Amino acid sequence: MKRSQISRLAMALLCIGAIALSTHTFAGIRHKPAPHPTPQKRRTQVRMFYIGTYTNGKCKGIYLSRLDLQTGALSAPELVAEASNPSFLAIHPSNQYLYAVNEDATTKGEHTGSVSAFALDAGSGKLTPLNKQSSKGEAPCHISIDKTGRNALVVNYSSGSVIVLPIQEDGHLVEASCHIQHTGSSVDKSRQKEAHAHSVFLDPSNSYAIVSDLGNDKVYSYKLNTEGGTLSEVGTATMKPGAGPRHYAFHPNGKWGYVINELDNTVTQTNFDKSTGKMSVVKSYSTLPKGYNKTSYCSEILVHPNGKFLYGSNRLHDSIAIFSIDQSNGDLKLLGTEPTQGKYPRNFSIDPSGKFMLVANQNEGGITVFHVDSETGMLKSTGHRLDLDHPVCIKFLP
Repeated sequence: MKRSQISRLAMALLCIGAIALSTHTFAGIRHKPAPHPTPQKRRTQVRMFYIGTYTNGKCKGIYLSRLDLQTGALSAPELVAEASNPSFLAIHPSNQYLYAVNEDATTKGEHTGSVSAFALDAGSGKLTPLNKQSSKGEAPCHISIDKTGRNALVVNYSSGSVIVLPIQEDGHLVEASCHIQHTGSSVDKSRQKEAHAHSVFLDPSNSYAIVSDLGNDKVYSYKLNTEGGTLSEVGTATMKPGAGPRHYAFHPNGKWGYVINELDNTVTQTNFDKSTGKMSVVKSYSTLPKGYNKTSYCSEILVHPNGKFLYGSNRLHDSIAIFSIDQSNGDLKLLGTEPTQGKYPRNFSIDPSGKFMLVANQNEGGITVFHVDSETGMLKSTGHRLDLDHPVCIKFLP
C-alpha cells in the first residue's frame, strides 16, 4: 500500500475513533447542561408625556412624566420648563419643539396673552426656551400645530379671537400672520355676554381649522393656508342656545365630528364635508346619567384611536362619559360613566396605543390612570396616580 493511502486510512480511523469517543462521552457521561444564553433584560416600554399646569399653586410650569405601557404606572413629575400658566400644550410634528399658551388673567383690551416656544430633546424630554410671541388677546387657552409644522393656531378665550403664529425652521415663533375677531353672544348672561373662542382643532386632512366659541354657541370652520399662515371662514354650525361649545373631536374617517358643550352637558354630533369644510348638526346626547340634575360642566372630548368609542369629561360630576360610535352613521350611545377619582377633570388623554387613559383632575387628585378595554370601550382604574397640583393638559410625545 502506498504511503499516501496509508496516511488517508489512518486519518479516517482517527476520525471514526473521535466520533465514537464523542458519542460515548455524551451518551454515557452526565454533563451539567450548558447554560442558555442569558436573555437581554426587557426594557420597560414607556411613553413620555408633558403636563401643562396652572401656576397659582405649587406648580411652576411644564412637567414631564413617563407612562409604563405594561402596568400603567407613572414616574414622578419632573419640572422641565418654568412658565406662567402653561395650560395647554402642542408638540411640533418633528418632535423637536413644544409650544404652550400662557393663560394669564389680564385686563380686557391689553392683549397681554402670550405663547411660548421650546426646543425639545426627544431622548431626555428636556425643554429649552426659544422665544415668546403675543397671542394678540387675553387668556389664550388652546393651541394646535398644523401637520406641516409651519403654523401654530391659538385661541384667546377672554377676547374671543383666533390667531395664526408662523413657525420658523428653527422652531421660533414669529408675529401673528392672521387675527380673526369673533362677535356675538347667547342666552346665558353669566357666561355668554360676548364671544369666547375656546379651542382650535385641525381636520385629519390638515385643510380646515375648527374653532368652538362658547360665548356665541357657534362652531366655525376655517380654510387654512399653510404657506401664508392665514384662515378664511367657510362655514359655521350653530349649537342649541346655551349649549356652550368647548372642544371638538374628529372621527378617524374625517366624516364625523363631535362637539362637547360645556354649559348644557351634551355632545353634538356633526357631519363634516371633507371637500368644503362645512359642518351640519345631526343630534345631541347627554353626557350625564339619566336623572342626574346637579350642576356639572363638560370639558374634554376624545375619540379612541380605533374609532369605536368616544369619551367626554364631566366636571363636578367628576366622571368620564363613555359612548359607543355606530360605525355606519356616527351615532352615539351612552354606555356609562366612570368616576375619575379626583375633582374637576379638566383634560384627559389616551396614549397612542389606545391602552391607557390619563385624566388630569384640576382641583384635586392629580393625574389618574385607567385601562381602556378596546373591545368594550369601558374604563378600569389601574390604581396608579401622579400627585401634581392643578394639572390642566396632558400631551403625549408621539
